[in-house]
Amino acid sequence: MQSICLNKSKWLAKETFTLFQSKNRSRVIQYHLHFFHKFVISFQQKKSVKIINSLFSWLIKKRLHQIELFKQYPIDVQNDWFETLIQQGKATEFGKQFFFGEIKSIQEYQQRVPVHSYEDLQPYIEQVRLGKQQVLWPTEVKWFAKSSGTTDSKSKFIPVSWEALEECHYKAGKDMLAVYCANYPETGIFTGKALGVGGSHSIHEVNSEEYYTGDLSAILMTNLPFWAEFIRTPDLSIALMDEWEEKINIIAKTTATQNVASIQGVPSWSLLLMEHVLNVTGKKFIDEVWPGFEVYFHGGVNFAPYRKRFSNLFSTIQPRLMETYNASEGFFGMEDVPGSGELLLMLDYGIFFEFIPIN
Repeated sequence: MQSICLNKSKWLAKETFTLFQSKNRSRVIQYHLHFFHKFVISFQQKKSVKIINSLFSWLIKKRLHQIELFKQYPIDVQNDWFETLIQQGKATEFGKQFFFGEIKSIQEYQQRVPVHSYEDLQPYIEQVRLGKQQVLWPTEVKWFAKSSGTTDSKSKFIPVSWEALEECHYKAGKDMLAVYCANYPETGIFTGKALGVGGSHSIHEVNSEEYYTGDLSAILMTNLPFWAEFIRTPDLSIALMDEWEEKINIIAKTTATQNVASIQGVPSWSLLLMEHVLNVTGKKFIDEVWPGFEVYFHGGVNFAPYRKRFSNLFSTIQPRLMETYNASEGFFGMEDVPGSGELLLMLDYGIFFEFIPIN
């Protein structure tokens, strides 16, 4: 029986991997969604941790190999991305202004293109917000992550393309799970829910076209791949609520009866939610509410000031921690060696890293 299940899991893994890479995703989703849903529910009901992990392990082997390759050949990988981005950008207004089509080297790029602050890029971004396309990126941009930034108190609007979602943020989400599962092969994370605490977004119309502005977390949740919906909680209608206090209250009540295995979010929001869960349930520790809880994926700020407060929410069994570096501009790094306090710079997310002296 187990060999039959494993064969099915390998077949499904191949089909799911095709789905991840397919450009015609809607057609593939319609074909496989019903079977995949029954398959996952069946596994969750049977609590078959080994088989679920076997399926995901099959999926991530190739990706883990790719991560090892860019760790061994970081310069080569970054040079390839530099050339790709220059080629993609040469047809944009920004690329034409700085003659991207003539750039042949990083040194030439540095000579032609000055360092830009957000204020320098703001006129280009405003054009895109007003509906103009191919200004900074060759494909359509309709999402803008609202960021408070660090240089002044004014809100900043970071354009988010579909490529940024797929090849950076969602790729990073899969990599987080891949790295985590590689470090903890016996994990039961896929038998529980993944709780995400996010913000909200708004819609505005320009020339009969809808454009979206909001927290990056809201943009990510709204466009999540179908496979992520099987394990995510709470429902999207709750996660994207505008009123924060009401949202926290509903999330706490909703998830208190679920099997939550992981949480991802900034410490301030996540800790507030967990404390509210304890208030709602009358329990003393989170592991009394969610006995299967095993990992907190945190980022955005230094976790050190929150560590003791977090630790006090649990009994003698402390969950694992995994740090990430995610921002409105992109996903940059994650902790690949548990407890090291170091982040691995992710070099193949469509980002070229230019290191310059700070004067």
